[in-house]
Amino acid sequence: MQTQSLSLHHIIKTPTIKKDKTPVLFMFHGYGSDENDLFSFAAELPEELFIISVRAPYPMQPYGNAWYAIHFDNTQGKFSDDKQAAASRDKIANFITEAVQAYELDAKNVTLLGFSQGTILSYAVALSYPEKVKNVIALSGYLNEDILKDGYQNKEFSNVNIYCSHGNVDQVIPVDWARKAPVRLAELGIQTSLNEFPVGHGVAPQNFYQFKTWLNDKI
Repeated sequence: MQTQSLSLHHIIKTPTIKKDKTPVLFMFHGYGSDENDLFSFAAELPEELFIISVRAPYPMQPYGNAWYAIHFDNTQGKFSDDKQAAASRDKIANFITEAVQAYELDAKNVTLLGFSQGTILSYAVALSYPEKVKNVIALSGYLNEDILKDGYQNKEFSNVNIYCSHGNVDQVIPVDWARKAPVRLAELGIQTSLNEFPVGHGVAPQNFYQFKTWLNDKI
């Protein structure tokens, strides 16, 4: 199948097991990467999934892409462009609707899989637009409440499932940041826990098999 011309550049893998309603998994890569990065997981994921790996909208030099700028400033340390991040949140939410329609997918069975900056955006989309998202696989990221839609805490989250994992020696995003997510999610009625692995900023093989098992159960 040809990739449709939609608002965000993406690559796809069609399901090898057909269902009446096709579940979809969207992949969102990390800062400085591209749509090919997480797509390496695609062949190992459940065969009934339609997989869409998305390229972030802001190109970087000399290569790679970002969902939002991260400024490395000596006086303030590292800080994120939250305005740009909120814009990407809405770009993703719109893209989900576009892609579900264009590829004739099940709007009630949407999974987001993010890594690092892609996880931060996946949290933001799921909590700002819970009606669009069923499952989130949040790898090596954290919950940034500053980029959530105003009034998000009043939304209905009973249909949202979230898997979180992190390397406990991550030097890019401290594990302490990630540990706050399950606490905040529980306050919203989403029960989850952080699965920690003895790695840095990456996905250990046992981490992959764990979230794959979780995903099989949720789709």
